[in-house]
Amino acid sequence: MCVNYTHEFMARVIIEVNNLQDNGLKGTIVISNAGRDKSNYYIVIEQINENYVLLADGRLKTVKKPKRKKLKHLVITNEVALNLKEALMSNNNELDIMIRKFLKALLKEV
Repeated sequence: MCVNYTHEFMARVIIEVNNLQDNGLKGTIVISNAGRDKSNYYIVIEQINENYVLLADGRLKTVKKPKRKKLKHLVITNEVALNLKEALMSNNNELDIMIRKFLKALLKEV
């Protein structure tokens, strides 16, 4: 009986970790540290798999045409744009404008 409980618990933990991976990076601010876009700030739109994410900056890389980039080429910050994360979930039409304004304000602080 105890063994079954352990397997159920482990399965639940694995499912929760997978859910966190799917939605965990969405809305996170990242900085590119490789490629021609080195040192550019982006918002994570979606995590494709464990290696790739889709990024947008609201200007050159929009939500409709995001940049695909490997996670190993990014610096992941601790900052999450909660209002943008909610807008990403609801597919807001003015999302590119919101991303552009947010990143502009963030760069003024830095």
